[in-house]
Amino acid sequence: MNRILVIGSAGSGKSTLSQELNKATNLPIIHLDRYYWKPSWVPTPNEEWDHFVEEAAKQERWIIDGNYSRTIDLRLKRADTVIFLDMPRILCIYRIIKRRIKYHGKTRPDLNEECPEKLDWAFFVWVWNYKKRSRPKIIKALETVKDQKQVIILSTRKQVNEFIDRMKSKGKF
Repeated sequence: MNRILVIGSAGSGKSTLSQELNKATNLPIIHLDRYYWKPSWVPTPNEEWDHFVEEAAKQERWIIDGNYSRTIDLRLKRADTVIFLDMPRILCIYRIIKRRIKYHGKTRPDLNEECPEKLDWAFFVWVWNYKKRSRPKIIKALETVKDQKQVIILSTRKQVNEFIDRMKSKGKF
């Protein structure tokens, strides 16, 4: 495994899992949020973003975490392993609230500096509706690559912890 794509709702644990994968594999992490959001939460224009994702995916070794469904095909094409964190919505909501409290007035380590943690109603609703809005598209995309890529779907904290434990004990997946 040289190119691992980690996807899932906000609050599903993508960044935390990516850090654990990095410890076990020494693959460099590309947190998409860090590159998409410019200072003061200004989004990267689509053309510039597409170019960035394409160039990042061309690298030989990486862990890329993030959603950005518009560019998922670019990442899926190059990934050899896809991990979908299909966590319960209430867990994701709990985690985004916890994250907001923990990083109040600060920027999370997986974000661009000058993007202090925030939580507004639109983001809350986006996370709440993720299963209905985004999950079906992800499942469909994973179905199209499951014969060429290793696809791992983790749906509970216990499954994630067991996966990490197996990875650490074997030194690989």
